[in-house]
Amino acid sequence: MKKSRVLILVTNHSDFEKPNVDPTGLWLSELTHFYDVFDERGIDMDIISPKGGKIPIDSRSLSRFGLDAKTKKRYEDSKFMSLLENTKSLSDINWEDYDVLYFAGGHGAMWDFANDDDLHTLTKEMFEAGKIVSAVCHGVAALQNVKLSNGEYLLKGKKGTCFTYFDEGIAGVKKYVPYNLEKTLKERGMVYSKSCLPLGKHTVVDGKLITGQNPNSATETAQKTLEVLMKTV
Repeated sequence: MKKSRVLILVTNHSDFEKPNVDPTGLWLSELTHFYDVFDERGIDMDIISPKGGKIPIDSRSLSRFGLDAKTKKRYEDSKFMSLLENTKSLSDINWEDYDVLYFAGGHGAMWDFANDDDLHTLTKEMFEAGKIVSAVCHGVAALQNVKLSNGEYLLKGKKGTCFTYFDEGIAGVKKYVPYNLEKTLKERGMVYSKSCLPLGKHTVVDGKLITGQNPNSATETAQKTLEVLMKTV
């Protein structure tokens, strides 16, 4: 039996492109929580980024509100953190080697994930080949501009979710984000849903497309992704 492999995409983008605003980047727990679920099953994973190189981490994800016990353990693990020091780029990998494509979030993803043609091509090819595509929070920004071979948006008619525009206000960054991701996904045809509670857990599975609403949904997103994978191997 072929051993499953997971490709994890993390952002290279480190700022809001506005003056006097703290840097952004990867929201660490959205990587670690997903990673933990697959690591516990012994499934191979590769962490890459659009451009490659060192990955910026949003300092807010390292605060006492963002750094839960499991993520703290990973953050203090030099071997794990070395995986973010010199990531491979999209051009360094062959998508056919992977069964799952996962986009971790962090506000940085609203820039590079949304605007990278090579990333969109990779996503289209993996999705059309029957691979699993999964994303959480702002990582869902990677999907908004992906078009399939028929010219339609990948998200058209698909059920899904992302970090809500209301929660951007709770996070204190609504005036800094480059666009309203929730609105954009709906414009692309996503059948959007969200938790009835601010920052509540919410994960949506639509065939081989799995999306999670926020950092609190990352573990559940990973678990749902794993469930779909186990049905396909």
